[in-house]
Amino acid sequence: MPIRRLLVSDAPPAPPFKFVLLSSLGALIAIAITGWLSVVSEIPWLMAPFGASCVLAFGVPDSPLAQPRAIVGGHLIATAIGLVMVTLFGASWLACAFAVALALGVMQITRTVHAPAGGNPLIVMAAHAPVSYLVSPVLAGSLVIVFTAWVVNNLRSPRSYPHYWI
Repeated sequence: MPIRRLLVSDAPPAPPFKFVLLSSLGALIAIAITGWLSVVSEIPWLMAPFGASCVLAFGVPDSPLAQPRAIVGGHLIATAIGLVMVTLFGASWLACAFAVALALGVMQITRTVHAPAGGNPLIVMAAHAPVSYLVSPVLAGSLVIVFTAWVVNNLRSPRSYPHYWI
Protein backbone atom coordinates (compact mmCIF):
# COMPACT_ATOMS: atom_id res chain seq x y z
CA MET A 1 0.00 0.00 0.00
CA PRO A 2 1.56 3.32 -1.01
CA ILE A 3 2.14 5.91 1.65
CA ARG A 4 -0.26 8.77 1.15
CA ARG A 5 1.33 12.15 1.40
CA LEU A 6 -0.42 14.45 3.84
CA LEU A 7 -1.39 17.75 2.33
CA VAL A 8 -2.44 21.03 3.85
CA SER A 9 -5.94 20.31 2.55
CA ASP A 10 -6.03 17.27 4.88
CA ALA A 11 -5.92 19.54 7.91
CA PRO A 12 -9.21 20.38 9.60
CA PRO A 13 -10.81 23.62 8.49
CA ALA A 14 -10.17 26.80 10.45
CA PRO A 15 -12.99 27.64 12.84
CA PRO A 16 -15.32 30.54 12.04
CA PHE A 17 -13.98 34.00 12.79
CA LYS A 18 -16.51 34.54 15.61
CA PHE A 19 -15.25 31.37 17.32
CA VAL A 20 -11.64 32.50 16.98
CA LEU A 21 -12.47 35.96 18.31
CA LEU A 22 -14.41 34.68 21.33
CA SER A 23 -11.79 32.00 22.05
CA SER A 24 -9.05 34.61 22.05
CA LEU A 25 -11.15 36.95 24.17
CA GLY A 26 -11.80 34.16 26.69
CA ALA A 27 -8.10 33.39 27.02
CA LEU A 28 -7.34 37.09 27.37
CA ILE A 29 -9.91 37.53 30.13
CA ALA A 30 -8.92 34.40 32.09
CA ILE A 31 -5.20 35.18 32.07
CA ALA A 32 -5.82 38.90 32.72
CA ILE A 33 -7.92 38.06 35.79
CA THR A 34 -5.28 35.72 37.20
CA GLY A 35 -2.57 38.28 36.46
CA TRP A 36 -4.54 41.10 38.08
CA LEU A 37 -5.25 38.94 41.14
CA SER A 38 -1.51 38.26 41.40
CA VAL A 39 -0.85 41.99 41.57
CA VAL A 40 -3.58 42.92 44.04
CA SER A 41 -3.09 39.95 46.36
CA GLU A 42 0.70 39.77 46.07
CA ILE A 43 0.23 36.01 45.72
CA PRO A 44 1.14 34.32 42.44
CA TRP A 45 -1.96 33.26 40.53
CA LEU A 46 -0.26 32.66 37.18
CA MET A 47 1.59 29.60 35.98
CA ALA A 48 2.55 28.61 32.46
CA PRO A 49 0.22 25.59 32.15
CA PHE A 50 -2.75 27.94 32.53
CA GLY A 51 -1.99 29.31 29.06
CA ALA A 52 -2.31 25.80 27.68
CA SER A 53 -5.47 25.24 29.73
CA CYS A 54 -6.96 28.30 28.04
CA VAL A 55 -6.17 26.85 24.62
CA LEU A 56 -8.24 23.81 25.52
CA ALA A 57 -11.04 25.55 27.44
CA PHE A 58 -11.64 28.19 24.77
CA GLY A 59 -10.20 26.66 21.58
CA VAL A 60 -11.62 23.13 21.85
CA PRO A 61 -14.29 23.40 24.56
CA ASP A 62 -15.98 20.14 23.51
CA SER A 63 -12.86 18.12 24.34
CA PRO A 64 -12.95 15.94 27.46
CA LEU A 65 -9.62 17.59 28.37
CA ALA A 66 -11.39 20.99 28.45
CA GLN A 67 -14.15 20.08 30.88
CA PRO A 68 -14.14 21.52 34.44
CA ARG A 69 -13.49 18.10 35.97
CA ALA A 70 -10.31 17.77 33.91
CA ILE A 71 -9.11 21.35 34.32
CA VAL A 72 -9.55 21.58 38.09
CA GLY A 73 -9.01 17.94 38.95
CA GLY A 74 -6.04 17.47 36.64
CA HIS A 75 -4.24 20.54 37.94
CA LEU A 76 -4.92 19.62 41.58
CA ILE A 77 -3.86 15.98 41.21
CA ALA A 78 -0.70 16.70 39.24
CA THR A 79 0.35 19.47 41.61
CA ALA A 80 -0.31 17.35 44.70
CA ILE A 81 1.78 14.55 43.23
CA GLY A 82 4.61 16.99 42.50
CA LEU A 83 4.46 18.29 46.08
CA VAL A 84 4.60 14.78 47.55
CA MET A 85 7.39 13.67 45.24
CA VAL A 86 9.61 16.69 45.90
CA THR A 87 9.10 16.25 49.64
CA LEU A 88 9.97 12.56 49.56
CA PHE A 89 12.62 12.41 46.84
CA GLY A 90 13.82 15.92 46.03
CA ALA A 91 13.84 17.35 42.53
CA SER A 92 16.20 15.03 40.68
CA TRP A 93 15.57 14.28 37.03
CA LEU A 94 14.43 10.80 37.96
CA ALA A 95 11.99 12.05 40.61
CA CYS A 96 10.62 14.51 38.04
CA ALA A 97 10.12 11.71 35.52
CA PHE A 98 8.31 9.55 38.08
CA ALA A 99 6.16 12.49 39.19
CA VAL A 100 4.93 13.22 35.66
CA ALA A 101 4.32 9.51 35.01
CA LEU A 102 2.43 9.11 38.27
CA ALA A 103 0.41 12.27 37.62
CA LEU A 104 -0.63 10.94 34.20
CA GLY A 105 -1.60 7.56 35.65
CA VAL A 106 -3.66 9.05 38.47
CA MET A 107 -5.36 11.52 36.11
CA GLN A 108 -6.28 8.60 33.84
CA ILE A 109 -7.67 6.54 36.74
CA THR A 110 -9.68 9.50 38.09
CA ARG A 111 -10.85 10.57 34.61
CA THR A 112 -9.29 14.01 35.04
CA VAL A 113 -6.74 13.97 32.21
CA HIS A 114 -5.72 17.52 31.40
CA ALA A 115 -2.58 17.73 29.26
CA PRO A 116 -1.39 21.12 30.58
CA ALA A 117 -1.42 19.73 34.13
CA GLY A 118 1.32 17.32 33.12
CA GLY A 119 3.76 20.20 33.54
CA ASN A 120 2.68 20.98 37.10
CA PRO A 121 4.90 18.40 38.86
CA LEU A 122 7.92 19.81 37.03
CA ILE A 123 7.07 23.36 38.06
CA VAL A 124 6.43 22.38 41.67
CA MET A 125 9.61 20.35 41.89
CA ALA A 126 11.87 22.88 40.19
CA ALA A 127 10.56 25.70 42.39
CA HIS A 128 10.31 23.62 45.58
CA ALA A 129 6.86 25.15 45.85
CA PRO A 130 5.10 25.24 49.21
CA VAL A 131 1.92 23.26 49.88
CA SER A 132 -0.01 26.54 49.60
CA TYR A 133 0.76 26.41 45.85
CA LEU A 134 -2.07 23.87 45.65
CA VAL A 135 -4.57 26.60 46.60
CA SER A 136 -2.95 29.55 44.87
CA PRO A 137 -2.29 29.52 42.01
CA VAL A 138 -3.54 26.01 41.20
CA LEU A 139 -7.07 25.79 42.59
CA ALA A 140 -7.85 29.49 42.34
CA GLY A 141 -6.47 29.86 38.84
CA SER A 142 -8.19 26.70 37.61
CA LEU A 143 -11.51 27.99 38.90
CA VAL A 144 -10.98 31.35 37.17
CA ILE A 145 -10.37 29.56 33.87
CA VAL A 146 -13.43 27.31 34.29
CA PHE A 147 -15.71 30.20 35.26
CA THR A 148 -14.48 32.33 32.36
CA ALA A 149 -14.88 29.38 29.96
CA TRP A 150 -18.41 28.85 31.24
CA VAL A 151 -19.33 32.48 30.55
CA VAL A 152 -17.55 32.91 27.21
CA ASN A 153 -18.41 29.53 25.69
CA ASN A 154 -22.08 29.93 26.59
CA LEU A 155 -22.12 33.42 25.04
CA ARG A 156 -20.94 31.78 21.83
CA SER A 157 -23.48 28.97 22.02
CA PRO A 158 -25.99 28.82 24.90
CA ARG A 159 -25.78 25.76 27.17
CA SER A 160 -22.81 24.39 25.26
CA TYR A 161 -20.23 24.33 28.08
CA PRO A 162 -19.50 22.33 30.01
CA HIS A 163 -20.64 18.94 28.84
CA TYR A 164 -20.32 17.81 32.46
CA TRP A 165 -19.04 19.36 35.69
CA ILE A 166 -17.91 16.35 37.71
